[in-house]
Amino acid sequence: MGGEPGELGPSTIVGSAAFNLLVISGVSILAVSPANDDRNDEELLEDGTPRGVKKIEKLPVFAITTTFSILAYVWMFLVLRDKRVEWWEAWVTFGFFWLLILTAWIADIIQASNKQADEDIAKQLPVVNTAEFIAFLLEFEDKKEDDMEIPML
Repeated sequence: MGGEPGELGPSTIVGSAAFNLLVISGVSILAVSPANDDRNDEELLEDGTPRGVKKIEKLPVFAITTTFSILAYVWMFLVLRDKRVEWWEAWVTFGFFWLLILTAWIADIIQASNKQADEDIAKQLPVVNTAEFIAFLLEFEDKKEDDMEIPML
């Protein structure tokens, strides 16, 4: 710290970060195909996606991680711009790491609590058989027609 970095240090970090962001993401996207999608029809219906398309389950955590990845490139550019890494820049970088972990963890907790609340509400809703519901509606319509008075002319 406080000195000029060697040639291997920043290049290794930038290369590894670029590999993680671009190559691993690309391979992950290419790896999903209809041929290797082993979900059954019920799971496909639940996801609302066609065969060969996968849904990101924890979108808020994914969005936070993506945002921090982009900001990390910007921060790295700012830090290495003068070809010196100061001690405070190293500590701020380390702080960003913990901020990422904390923010993603909070987003995960919030999403889990929202999912639990949705499940609790769903448990309170009455379960109605479709045939019984249609019979009820038809019976209701019949009663409504019987109660109507037809005016005499």
